[in-house]
Amino acid sequence: MFISPAYAQTATQGASAMGLIQFAPMVLLFVAFYFLLIRPQQKRVKALQNAVAAVKKGDSVVTAGGLMGKITKVDETTVEIELAPNVKVRAVKATLAEVQTAGGAKPAND
Repeated sequence: MFISPAYAQTATQGASAMGLIQFAPMVLLFVAFYFLLIRPQQKRVKALQNAVAAVKKGDSVVTAGGLMGKITKVDETTVEIELAPNVKVRAVKATLAEVQTAGGAKPAND
């Protein structure tokens, strides 16, 4: 044989350590993506789900289609939104993209 068994074993052990070192940046990249992208998005989704579940009459909402109005009636899965005086539409709660509670924001001090 051209290569002794001891030399061949040393070469394979070094290659496995090099593979682990090359894999480490991928793991660090995934951890960074998790904390910078995935986790904040999960928090936003959970906050929106809680806000939609707690929606009540008088809240201002924006639907996923871009309609803005006030809630006039709340059912189990649907809400009635007043877009303008005497203009009401029904929407599924799951399509609400933003909920602003009545009296939730303070006016700016001028």
